[in-house]
Amino acid sequence: MTARRSTVLMGFLALGLGALLLFYLIPVWVSSPSNVRNIVLSPRFWPYALTGFTVLVGLGLLASSRAQDDQTVVNDQIDDPVQGWARLAAMAVIMVCTMWLLPRLGMVWACMLAFLATAFLMRTRHPKTALICAVTVPLALYAFFAHVAGVAIPQGNFVRLP
Repeated sequence: MTARRSTVLMGFLALGLGALLLFYLIPVWVSSPSNVRNIVLSPRFWPYALTGFTVLVGLGLLASSRAQDDQTVVNDQIDDPVQGWARLAAMAVIMVCTMWLLPRLGMVWACMLAFLATAFLMRTRHPKTALICAVTVPLALYAFFAHVAGVAIPQGNFVRLP
């Protein structure tokens, strides 16, 4: 499969998923009380926001496919298929360890460690950025949900955030 064809395919799949979410899945399966005073706290807000981002990504993929070469092949055989299975097994270990760490360290600290482990498992080219994001994103989400939205975030047995 060529790079252009796979990009077009992913773009149409993103648009189809966005349409499915927008017109069927969210209206039918996500209920929202009518007395929600802040739209950001509505149970339907974030699914609709993610749907909008999915549609934008699909449109972006379709637009970027026009600039791609139609001769570049993207599905070459890999040299060692065992590496793929080893990486999949390592990802499963990271997920199991994350679930084991959640009640002990809490959601924020466990997610930091899971983010770092996943970034280094995938051999990121930007380790400093991965480290910064692994620390700041869970802390920023905790600050928003715990202090702005008033939602209780699970804390661990050993470490507690303010």
